[in-house]
Amino acid sequence: MIRWILAVLLASVQFTALGQGAQNAALEDEITPESDAAVERGLAALVQQQTENGSFGDGRYANNVAVTSLACLALMADGNLPGRGAYGENVRKGLEFILENTSESGLVAGDAANGPMYGHGFAALFLGEVYGMTGGSDTPLADRTYEALVKAVRLIERTQNEEGGWRYNPLPNDADVSVTICQVMALRSARNAGIEVSKETIDKAVRYVIECQNPDGGFRYQLRTRDSAWPRTAAGVASIQYAGIYDDETLDNGLGYLVRTSLPGEGNARRSPHYYYGHYYAVQAMYLAGGDWWATWWPAARNEIVSLQRPDGLWDDRGVGEAYGTSMALIVLQMPKRYLPIFQK
Repeated sequence: MIRWILAVLLASVQFTALGQGAQNAALEDEITPESDAAVERGLAALVQQQTENGSFGDGRYANNVAVTSLACLALMADGNLPGRGAYGENVRKGLEFILENTSESGLVAGDAANGPMYGHGFAALFLGEVYGMTGGSDTPLADRTYEALVKAVRLIERTQNEEGGWRYNPLPNDADVSVTICQVMALRSARNAGIEVSKETIDKAVRYVIECQNPDGGFRYQLRTRDSAWPRTAAGVASIQYAGIYDDETLDNGLGYLVRTSLPGEGNARRSPHYYYGHYYAVQAMYLAGGDWWATWWPAARNEIVSLQRPDGLWDDRGVGEAYGTSMALIVLQMPKRYLPIFQK
């Protein structure tokens, strides 16, 4: 009975998310003809990257749960869901791949995963968004998604270290800001979808991230390191916002650091080896901050990323590859569509 009630409630959320609600209506000038065309080309090119087993990624990132999850999120950002939409079958195949790589412990990882908590965080986020957007429908696939999501959340909760963060492996021994934000977003998505999440876990994570901020407003990689960098600063700010904090000096200082050091169009951020990763979090941070932050950052980020698209419709990340770079670029460019629950204020 409880599951049925939850399914009904989530179905109403789905109707709002996929219908004509204000959250899904792009504001004037947020989407340009150029960005719309870039997204259309990018989605068509991205699905060509999917392999027979449903995964995305190649080379040393073949059969990668993080890249697969991000690719599916990019497709879902256009309103595609398992069995629904032009690319619904691609999302379903990606979901099947993720479910097949979920262990009894709850860890979602490919056979050759290195530092699996990165992939686990993105995969748990994907599971949370799928479950939240499909309303917990009474199907075998929905049941498997629910079970995998709950297990994934419980693994995140029990592997948090004493500092309040997470690191590469599912052991509570160490922490860094980058892996931590992956877990915070997954927990937020799961909570949005109606899954019980420990408040203590979230509170500890927030304290850890805040302690990683430097006096210049940027964020360092770990508590014991020093240097600030814009990609992890974007991740740090977003993680605090996803924990439910939207008005705090820490956020203003972090957002200010991003604008000072990495405003798109000025060339500084393009040299970063984590360019698409940084924009993935920065656009979320600026959107959640709203106001002048969003008005300043969004047009510049949108136009710069559109300009980097290749003639074949793909974006290439030098470190992780085309499927990853394209997925990240598409998630960023589709932010104004506001289909994904995680991006709805």
